[in-house]
Amino acid sequence: MKPSVTILDLLAKTPFFDKLARAQLQHVIAHSKEWEAAPGTEISNSSKGPDNFWVLLDGGWQIEHGGRAYAAGHADAAKWYGGEVFHALRATSRLVATETSYVMRITIADLDEMLKEGFAFDRHLREGLRYYEALFGS
Repeated sequence: MKPSVTILDLLAKTPFFDKLARAQLQHVIAHSKEWEAAPGTEISNSSKGPDNFWVLLDGGWQIEHGGRAYAAGHADAAKWYGGEVFHALRATSRLVATETSYVMRITIADLDEMLKEGFAFDRHLREGLRYYEALFGS
């Protein structure tokens, strides 16, 4: 993966972040790292631990689990991957770009702080968790 620059106006149009105020978007940019991932690139996997949280900004990725691949776009429930709750599901999985994609890594410490400050991620987190619980059979 190669580093990329996060553009505030584009981030504001990304479903995971579309309910945030401008100052909150600036905070996200200051406390995250954007990457460009080529098709077939492994972005993360469940063995890397719960310290990072990934959001698909643009493009597509798939979650590989149990010998199958489950594709998602930036507007789907699986638009995020990782974190403590995700890893509590204890499912082996891998996250792979399916096309040229832009992804954002946020540390769990920074994500937790954003949630404490009232950043509007709850709906996206709940949708994703329901999806992952069904996928991993929890």
